[in-house]
Amino acid sequence: MEQEKAFDPSKHAVCESSFFEDLQLGGRYPIPSRTMTEALFAAFQLASGDNHPIHYDRHYCHARGHRDLLAHGMQVMIQAAAGAGQLAHIFGDALVAFLDVSGRFLAPVYCGDTLYPVLEITELRPQRTTGVVVVKATVHNQDSILVFEGVQTYLIRRRPC
Repeated sequence: MEQEKAFDPSKHAVCESSFFEDLQLGGRYPIPSRTMTEALFAAFQLASGDNHPIHYDRHYCHARGHRDLLAHGMQVMIQAAAGAGQLAHIFGDALVAFLDVSGRFLAPVYCGDTLYPVLEITELRPQRTTGVVVVKATVHNQDSILVFEGVQTYLIRRRPC
């Protein structure tokens, strides 16, 4: 029987890291869909400290014309986090920094809605030893309605000489 090599946790990766030069304009990175459950609402409320009743009191929501609990905007935005899909793994060790995030909330998201995030590289700005990668983030719901649109900016290492 062949002797097994010792396991090295530092070599355990989903994929090989890409450098700035390996990235392409228009690269699309879908993130697995996620249904906004009551458990996710409760976890977000706990983590954020946001205790507004629009996010946890159905009677309050119905009295204001909402069909169910209304997701906090930030709860929707984080569905497009690069780490929720492959892009963070593709950046891997070449990732220097997450520089900026912005976005617009375009339609309500309710408890029970399923969200479908996608990241797309829209700009690549080379620098001397790094490059700036601009990513468009979109989140649609189960009815194909665009509920969130934003931009994320990353600093990625260039391939060493």
